[in-house]
Parts: sequence; C-alpha cells; structure tokens
Amino acid sequence: MIDLSTYISSTNGKAFAVLGLGRSGLTAACALAKSGAKVWAWDDNPAGRKKAEEADLELVDLNSCDWNAVQTLVMSPGIPLTHPSPHPVASSAIQNGVEIICEVELLYRAVRNATFIGITGTNGKSTTTSLIAHILTSAGRSVAVGGNLGTPALELPQLDRTGIYVLEMSSYQLDLLSSLAFDVALFMNISPDHLDRHGDIDGYIKAKKHIFERQTKNDTAIIGMDDDYSRGVFDAINQTGTVRTIPISGSTRLAEGIFVAEGLLIDDAFASQMDIADLSSIERLPGNHNHQNAAAAFAACRSVGLTNEEIITGMKSFPGLAHRQELAKVKNGIRYINDSKATNADAAARALSSYDNIYWIAGGRAKEGGIESLSPYYPRIRKAYLIGESADAFAKQIGNALSYEICGTLDVAVTKAANDAAQSTETDPVVLLSPACASWDQYRSFELRGDHFKECVEKISHQPVKEIAS
Repeated sequence: MIDLSTYISSTNGKAFAVLGLGRSGLTAACALAKSGAKVWAWDDNPAGRKKAEEADLELVDLNSCDWNAVQTLVMSPGIPLTHPSPHPVASSAIQNGVEIICEVELLYRAVRNATFIGITGTNGKSTTTSLIAHILTSAGRSVAVGGNLGTPALELPQLDRTGIYVLEMSSYQLDLLSSLAFDVALFMNISPDHLDRHGDIDGYIKAKKHIFERQTKNDTAIIGMDDDYSRGVFDAINQTGTVRTIPISGSTRLAEGIFVAEGLLIDDAFASQMDIADLSSIERLPGNHNHQNAAAAFAACRSVGLTNEEIITGMKSFPGLAHRQELAKVKNGIRYINDSKATNADAAARALSSYDNIYWIAGGRAKEGGIESLSPYYPRIRKAYLIGESADAFAKQIGNALSYEICGTLDVAVTKAANDAAQSTETDPVVLLSPACASWDQYRSFELRGDHFKECVEKISHQPVKEIAS
C-alpha cells in the first residue's frame, strides 16, 4: 500500500472525505488513515459502510457534513460527477470549493518522482497496458501496473525515481485528476460508449482528452489514427505545440509515426521508415486492432528509453490477456480462442476480422443493435453457434446469410463447433468464443463465461475431436 504520509504532512490537517467504499475507495480510505490523515468515510450502500467499520474507519454521512472541515473529497470513479446529474455529495463539495479527486491522483502526489504512463481509449486499453508493462518488465525495469486494470492505484508498490507506473485510465478517472501529468499519455481510439455519464460523444471525448492535460514539451502524447474521432484529437493536440505527438496506426502508413503495413511494424518517429518486426509471427497479437496496440506499446517503450531489441523481445514473450482473444488451446490443428470480453458487436468485430475459417460461438444478453453490424465478417465464418437469451433474435438477424445452429448453452456449442471444425477440410480452422453480448443471462461475469469455455475445451482435448459426437 502506498505511503501518503509525506503528502499528508503538507496539507492543512483537515479531513479527507472518501465517497464510495468499493475496492478502490476502501483502499484509498485505509491508505490515508494509515498515513496519518483524518478520514471521513461514507458509502450510500450499507454494505460499503459495514466494510469501513470493519476497517476501523470513521463513518461520517457526507450528505450532511461540515465542508469547512474537509480538505479533499476522494470519490470513486463510478459515482457521477456531472452526468446524468452530479451526486449530491459532489455538488456540495463543488459549492464549498472542495477539490474532488480519485485515488490515482493521490498516487501521483505521493510518488511524483516516478515515471507515469497512462493509457486510455474505448477499446484496447487493457491489452496495451498489459503489453507495455510486460515489455518494460522483461527489459528489467521496475514497473507497477494497475489503475482501471485490476489493481487499485494505492495498492501498487511504492516506486522510486527509476520506477514506472503503467496505468489504464477510464474516462471517469480522468475526470477526477487535478495535478497528475503523464510523462507518456496514450489515446488509443474512440467509439461511442458511456454516453449516459458524459452527455454525448463530445463530452466523452473531452473526458478522455484530460489525459494530455499538464503535459509539457518533455512529455509524449501517443494518439491512434484509425478512427475519425481520434484523428480529430490528434490534430487538436498537435496544433498546441506544447507536447511531442506521435501518431500510431494498425493499418495505415503515417509520416513521423509508428504504424503497421502488411504485417510489418514500422518506425518513422524515432527512425526513418525502419522495419522493426513482422507481427504476423506473434501469435498473441493478431488483427489490425492488436497491431495498433503493438504500435502504441512500441512508441511508449521507446519514449522511456528502451531499445528496439528489448521491445520486440518483450512482444514475442507476451502471454496475452485472459478472455481477450486468448489462445486457450491448439488441438488437432484447431485453434480455440477465448474472447469472452467481447461483450458488444464492436469488440466481436475485432476478433472476427483477425481469423479465417471461423466456427463462431455468439450470444448472451444482447446490446442495442445486436449483431447487425457484423455482416461484413460473415464470409470469414463457416458456421455460427448461438447461445443464451439472444439466440433466437440473432438467428433472425442472420437469416439466410450464414449457416447457424441454436445451441442454448456454451458446452453444447463448444462440442458442436469442435466437431464441425474437425470434419472440415479448411486450413487453420478456429473455434472462436466472441459473444457480442453481456454474460449476465447465464454467467455472473464475462470472466466466468471465458473460464467455462476453457473448461469445455479441455474436456474436448482429451480425445480426438472427431470422436466427440460419436
């Protein structure tokens, strides 16, 4: 847990109010208290307040507290700051001139001498964050990775000036920063998401652009160029002239950028059109979206001093991220890919664009629009296996455009897909779980759904696949 005592000693002795006592909020409250701060903890949910009591934290109803006695409000990112309407506690803090921050801001205030790399965007954040951290670690650097990905910021180890924090940043977290300046800031891509919390797409982009605030010419802004919104962000940041900008792409050649063309990673930012690596040989980074992730990771790692060789060595040993196009098994020439994290059609499109001869398992609790947008990928799909409450609706959307079978449950779908793939004469068949749906109709989380897929695959792999249906 991060020691905040040096930072606390510089404050005026007022209380730190902590609103929201989930994992990150409770960690923040405990870290503050352990470091000698006066902490007022509150959660609108009784279960959260019970956790605070068990941690010996002082409970104070922030809906009716004395704001004159409060130094800072540390608010969990999941609590609305602006849209659809501010939480009443946030409104009171603003009215009383009390700053509102999240725990990532506290991390920065405690360890300002470390290097901070921040990654945001709609898709690819987690993979890019993990890839950067893996490359840096494999090169022998002192690294801590977390933020929106897994470990709360204040649970990370305390690094010195040689250390590097690699932090996935959500739009909610970025709204709650006030002094953190990222040494390297990555803006991957944008597609409409979380609009209920940001009002509209412009509000969403504005929140994401906070990642570049307070950067100077000594810092680096790395920006994806594979969607119109992000190209607009690049133009806006580049025109300020206050920070070094590096454009990246997974599919398009760029002047003075890092990009992938015909599977080759090319550096035109730190060198002149230098071929760096053939990404087609890296199993865990398939598809244009992962090529963009690789370009982003290369730009970030070069920006903090790694060599080309160190970066490529790290990429080649990257194990991938669970449930995100995770290679679960190769058996009898069939690849089994766990992409359970694909909970909407946009995410499933990324997987479908990465393979040929696909035996596609899809379904669950559908998002708006279902799978209508995925029809351009149907030529890659040999058959679809539909599960969950969306199965009938997806069957109607597919119509006669694609061979499909309603399977109901994942175990049935895996068995049938494996059998069909084994009997095919195609090259490199792939059984792909990329549901384009939430998991909540049959599983508590996409992680449990992905784990069940891998369990089903393990059972199949104990015998030749062609014997499954016999």
